[in-house]
Amino acid sequence: AIVGSHSVNGVAALHSDLIKSKLVPDFYQLYPARFNNKTNGVTQRRWMKVANPGLTRLISDRIGDGWITDLQQLRNLEPYAGDAMFLEEFGRVKHANKLRVAQHVKRDTGIVLDPASMFGVQAKRIHEYKRQLLNAMHVAHLYLRAVEDHVLPETPRTVIFAGKAAPGYVMAKLIIRFIHRLAAAVNAERRLDGLLKVVFLPDYRVSLAERIIPAADLSQQISTAGTEASGTGNMKLSMNGALTIGTLDGANIEIAEEVGDEQMYIFGLTVPEVEDLTRRGYDPWTWYHRSPPIQRILEAMGDSRFSPRQPGLFRPLRDSLLHGGDRYMHLADFESYVATHRRVAADFQRRDDWARRSILTIARMGRFSSDRAVMEYARDIWHVEPVATITDLT
Repeated sequence: AIVGSHSVNGVAALHSDLIKSKLVPDFYQLYPARFNNKTNGVTQRRWMKVANPGLTRLISDRIGDGWITDLQQLRNLEPYAGDAMFLEEFGRVKHANKLRVAQHVKRDTGIVLDPASMFGVQAKRIHEYKRQLLNAMHVAHLYLRAVEDHVLPETPRTVIFAGKAAPGYVMAKLIIRFIHRLAAAVNAERRLDGLLKVVFLPDYRVSLAERIIPAADLSQQISTAGTEASGTGNMKLSMNGALTIGTLDGANIEIAEEVGDEQMYIFGLTVPEVEDLTRRGYDPWTWYHRSPPIQRILEAMGDSRFSPRQPGLFRPLRDSLLHGGDRYMHLADFESYVATHRRVAADFQRRDDWARRSILTIARMGRFSSDRAVMEYARDIWHVEPVATITDLT
């Protein structure tokens, strides 16, 4: 494909750099002019206008509806981040979206969610590099602290998982089973009533994503640095006002540049740090021995704590981390992830400030429209000109 093409691109700036430096450096030396970057985008007409009509009305009432075809116009929303009435209206829209998701969850799973809690969402393909297991380990940490240390979460939170695994991907399917068993333990623990709920939504699909994304307070984009090509779920969630907890990976880097570091919760190893640790020889046992929380979680995972009728069911997950080399460095990033979640929980209690930062995030997401991405492909790669504008066609 590289030999036969006149243009080769990655779909995030970091992805494009890694293609040139790590994936095919020999081809890059041969054909440096062919390589470029085209960061992904998503369409605001589906992921805001259709999926979140309440937010659409709220925005259009203030700045008009030009943003629907020119997402950069969302910048005009920035002054409203300091408007008390707008913050209140935004809060009502978010609460209504969360209430709809709670009703859907109760109908489909029987689990009762509190719309006033912080909704943290990780909705994407199930894969080890996307690290749904890291998210689950944090939930297990909160659970074990509550039942063994009698330390309860200070901020009520709801952890929402959704996604599907490839049919033959055994480890990914075991991660799904682990999340389900963990959720059953958490949701049955009376000490955590009103403080922590976990749900894995079945049959993830676009129409379900359209429900979940507008309801999210926190977007979980936690892949190992250097493994995510771009990510588009991160864009959809940010456009709807979710703040991101994530690594400096894929398009997270460019989103942080646009929305501002203060609107993001960045944790974990960077790409150079991952590469350096790999080069020196990453040993997961180092992190295991230095961290009692990791020890407790992995031992619970390895025995019958979350599978009392099937002892050892999740031992392969534990062994993949300790004996299998922990390819995606869950243990190296765990303590940073937990500490960052503590910041998230404390900040969420300041609801007006959280809403202000959510609005700033929305206002600064104009670059991530698929309109811009398609225009860049047309201009730089296909060398075609538009024959009509949207206005002409309508």
